[in-house]
Amino acid sequence: MQEIKYHFSSYKNAMRLNVNNGIFYCTFPSLDQTGLVSHLFSTRIGGVSDGCCASLNFSYKMDNSKNNVDENFCRISEILGYGRNLKNFVCSQQQHHTNVKRVFESDRGSGTAVPLRYYDFDALITDVPGLILVTFHADCVPIYIVDPVHAAIGLCHSGWKGTLNMIAFKTINSMGTQFGSRAEDCICAIGPSICVDCYEVGEEIYDLFHEKYGEAIDNYPIFKKFPNGSFHLNLWEANKYVLSFAGVHEDNISTTNLCTCCNPNIFFSHRAMGTQRGLNAAFLSLRIK
Repeated sequence: MQEIKYHFSSYKNAMRLNVNNGIFYCTFPSLDQTGLVSHLFSTRIGGVSDGCCASLNFSYKMDNSKNNVDENFCRISEILGYGRNLKNFVCSQQQHHTNVKRVFESDRGSGTAVPLRYYDFDALITDVPGLILVTFHADCVPIYIVDPVHAAIGLCHSGWKGTLNMIAFKTINSMGTQFGSRAEDCICAIGPSICVDCYEVGEEIYDLFHEKYGEAIDNYPIFKKFPNGSFHLNLWEANKYVLSFAGVHEDNISTTNLCTCCNPNIFFSHRAMGTQRGLNAAFLSLRIK
């Protein structure tokens, strides 16, 4: 396996890199310790896709072979403990908005075994055991939310727009409305995505965050300004702030130390590769008792 670039900081040891039958994937010990969920974040290693999607790709749109993507999903289902089955996944077409969808038993297989049943949801929540929530990523942030008290989960896709508009906060609020979840009970994880050094943005993005976040911009390392005057957005710290703002205890937030853009040999990255690439995916499910 090629060299991996880690970001050594307080994030060290918050996440693990695992291998199973040639498939490399990331997990968070804090989520495993709940004993309630199965989860992972994929790398691009260990699948059957080829070309620009080689090899563990989850984009049906970019891949030349639906069978290859189906096989990649089946391999993940097996790792998560559900056997080789496309019917347990639930996907959505993401639009960088903050809409949250509650997933029911009737949604089983949406986007894999059957065509997508709904669009424009960047966050999924459920209390149904055995349903595997899926979000797709190529630099944007995956956010895992587990409520061990009410046995409920949420999974978010958060790019700069979702982060600006606090999709993680809205997801936790939706879990509160639907399941009675309280932020202070939730265990959360921020998965592999683009790091601050790689994520240069325009000054207009800084202005939008400053208007929305107010003094938090000065109190949290959400932006980094380089000597040449460029602004870089720290999506990891910004989403950590959003979760804290929602009421999640800081000790209950695990954060990655792996950048998708720094590691295009390990992950698919839009910033590093452009549009000719596959997609990573985040997976989260409540275990069947």
